[in-house]
Amino acid sequence: MAQEDLAVDLLWGDGGGPGLNVGRIVRAAVEVADESGLDGLSMRKVAERLGYTAMSLYRHVPGRDHLVDLMRDAVLAESAGPLPEGDWRAGLTACARRMWEVHRRHPWLAQVRGPRRLPGPNGIVAYERMLAVLAGTALAPAEVVAAAGLVGRFVEAEALVLLETVEAERASGVDHERWWGARHSLYAHLDRYPTLSALWRDGGFDDPLDTFGFGLARVLDGIELLIKQRDEKRDETCRTCGGPVEQPASGRPRAYCSRACQQRAYRRRRSG
Repeated sequence: MAQEDLAVDLLWGDGGGPGLNVGRIVRAAVEVADESGLDGLSMRKVAERLGYTAMSLYRHVPGRDHLVDLMRDAVLAESAGPLPEGDWRAGLTACARRMWEVHRRHPWLAQVRGPRRLPGPNGIVAYERMLAVLAGTALAPAEVVAAAGLVGRFVEAEALVLLETVEAERASGVDHERWWGARHSLYAHLDRYPTLSALWRDGGFDDPLDTFGFGLARVLDGIELLIKQRDEKRDETCRTCGGPVEQPASGRPRAYCSRACQQRAYRRRRSG
């Protein structure tokens, strides 16, 4: 069996079975990564936590890379739950915040990313929820995909900052606030910068905004503006025959005047 097929089978299998099984191994691995970070994760450490030898684990999971993919999908299950109905912005906010909370509980997750990471069922469910929230708007299909990707990348960017902070605290044994509070010699040089000094005096740094909430709101503002533009510019003519299209009062605009025209457009794309 090819490595790619094996990875898919592992991600989409049930992980069950008596005794030592994939599910138990993944849960133990998540615990190790939560405590020590992804750099501190090894098959040996996971095996020790379970009371087995490392060779015993390899009978169920071929290696560390496969294990990390399984861990990622396992923790993404924590983002599940009902979403607000009828309000795309509230729904997308809930999706993003749930994903953010998963990253806060498991900061190592920010390292498990990239364009060729195979998705598992929980990852697909999380992505499906975001797409479903946006699919009911006036956005075109490609814009739905792009908007969901934009929100996902924003969450990942914030998660990387969180990961860097957690790793610095773990390495130094000093939390973020105490470390910056001890940089007295640096602050003595900052009064030569007028804008920075003025903002400091005016309290701009006294009560910092929630950077995740602030950034997410601004991203959603941009998506909302695009949705409003699409609502105002709904195409009134059929893309196939040029005839009039009766548009619904809400939801996605119709591009075709009839099912027959939609099918003709589909056949044309397939043959072209």
